[in-house]
Amino acid sequence: MISRFPAALLLTLSALFWGGNFVVGRWAHSDIPPLNLTFWRWLAAGVILLPFVARGMWLHRDLIRQHFALLLVLAVTGMVMFHSFTYIALGTTTAINAAVVLASMPMVIPVISVVMGDERLCRRQAVGIAISVLGVVAIVSRGDWNVLINLSFTPGDLWVLAAVLAWSVYSVLLKRLPKGEGQRLPPMVVLGATNWIAIAVLLPFYLWEYSTVGGFVVNASSLLVIAYVALFASIAAFVCWNAAVPQVGANKAGLFIHLIPLFASIFSIIFLGESLQTYHLIGIAPILLGVYLTTTAKPPGDHPPQLKDA
Repeated sequence: MISRFPAALLLTLSALFWGGNFVVGRWAHSDIPPLNLTFWRWLAAGVILLPFVARGMWLHRDLIRQHFALLLVLAVTGMVMFHSFTYIALGTTTAINAAVVLASMPMVIPVISVVMGDERLCRRQAVGIAISVLGVVAIVSRGDWNVLINLSFTPGDLWVLAAVLAWSVYSVLLKRLPKGEGQRLPPMVVLGATNWIAIAVLLPFYLWEYSTVGGFVVNASSLLVIAYVALFASIAAFVCWNAAVPQVGANKAGLFIHLIPLFASIFSIIFLGESLQTYHLIGIAPILLGVYLTTTAKPPGDHPPQLKDA
């Protein structure tokens, strides 16, 4: 049913929820260790989802077994690696550096698509990406060229880059899920299956971090953090993303990642007391224009039929 909604709306909602995830992750990084947060977000999400996906997973158990290798890679790249690496990075690098590296994702996804032989990038998509990058740079640099000139990258930035690569692989592989009659896995089934695979993969890493670094204090603040990342950044965002990517392809979907720094800025204004600046307004226009150009682009080689001579 979720697949009936416009892909642009679904991708925008994903970016909205993940924009909040960056703010929450940065706010909680000193209180909740990164692998703790990743493990508990997916465990909470898995428990919440189970009543809604258990029947579908059972009915599609043969398809899940048949495509288990693909589901395993999706779980590892999109759930384990991307979010663990992001939370690790938010504890060891600045928000500006993380946003600059994250802005490279719509350019990395087409490269991964080409390498994996899935999609090509048309000229209109390339122009849209370039224009959108300008908007992201305006926001993350706060409109100050000196901020970009004086950037000094840290090991944490490498974690963000690794997260970008992991998510790019995840987005490209989503289009390889079966689509034929009787072979299609519903988005909720995919989310439920990959969620529990991710929990199993994360468990030993979580236990290692717990034994070496420790856990976190269970209080109202930590429970609210886990509730947000489980309900919105995990369930809602992944349902929307998984339903939209097969509709429009990884290249077009990837550009919506540029909305994450925009939404993160808005959430920072609302929840962290920061004020709206001119550079936010300057950055919004090219981001939205880039999204429009890319999402309305026709795939390479998709030309209108030519009339034949009578």
